[in-house]
Amino acid sequence: MAARAIIRAGTGHKYWSKFAADKKNEIESLAKEIHENLFTPMLSTPIKTLDLPVAGQSYSAQTLPLVFELVNIANDENLKGLQDDVIGDQTIKFLKRVRKISNRISGEHPSSLGLHPVVYFYSSEGRFQPTSFLAIIKLLKVFETQNKFAIFTKHRKEFEDFILKYKNFSNQVTTKWGSGVKGFGQLADLYASIFGQLMDNQSEANILEFLRQDKTFGFLAPIVYSRPEVGADFNTDTKSQAYLRAAIETPVRCQICGARLHVKSISIDHKVRKEDGGQGELANAQTTHPYCNTGYKESQHAKTTKAKAKT
Repeated sequence: MAARAIIRAGTGHKYWSKFAADKKNEIESLAKEIHENLFTPMLSTPIKTLDLPVAGQSYSAQTLPLVFELVNIANDENLKGLQDDVIGDQTIKFLKRVRKISNRISGEHPSSLGLHPVVYFYSSEGRFQPTSFLAIIKLLKVFETQNKFAIFTKHRKEFEDFILKYKNFSNQVTTKWGSGVKGFGQLADLYASIFGQLMDNQSEANILEFLRQDKTFGFLAPIVYSRPEVGADFNTDTKSQAYLRAAIETPVRCQICGARLHVKSISIDHKVRKEDGGQGELANAQTTHPYCNTGYKESQHAKTTKAKAKT
């Protein structure tokens, strides 16, 4: 029910029509909010903008399975012994957990990491990758459980640079274990392994050697040589790839973590905090991810204040 509500942004056939009016309204409101966060603006090809929907197209054959699995991952601790929802409360709880993680991915909510779709969810040719999307959702759930978002922010730039440089790793994982539900767990494990190495301050060369010796990911090839047959005219993938290659090389970056900013998730931050006398003038303004502005910056300030108090 939650998945179908999200797909249609709370419209269409109302599977929740037997619920009380307030429950129906809340389901439709939550579904619309989640849908807009995941699927707007609409995806069109060839790609000529970085303003891409984080979850691809809302009307493709793969969308319902993708959203269904998103709902499952967001509510993984509440799936055992699941009963039919007869009054709507359970569906609302499920939707709220999906909203929480969709806000973590994109948008202007204070918790938003503002993950750039081109880095995380699209191939170099501009094709949406559902396996990567679900893998990142699973990884974020782990970070939430382990309270690692501040640590992620600290190493985010290096992590994004690595997975962007070796985008073919996700394709190789998908080829070996399957796309979507079949392979996203393994891809999430790969991302977790890479991030763990970065936390240990390992170099790119050391990470590649670590993966080469790993019994699960030793098959990964850093460089894959392939030259597809092409004609005289540029096809849609090539046009998209040409734009994305140029645009991603000169990105607007978060001035706190250094990672790329996405247009849907930009916060204007006081370099010097208002609490410390910072003014709302251009010289004191910087562009950041919402979470970097609120959660990360404030946590670092609290640590610094605590350390000063001890000394």
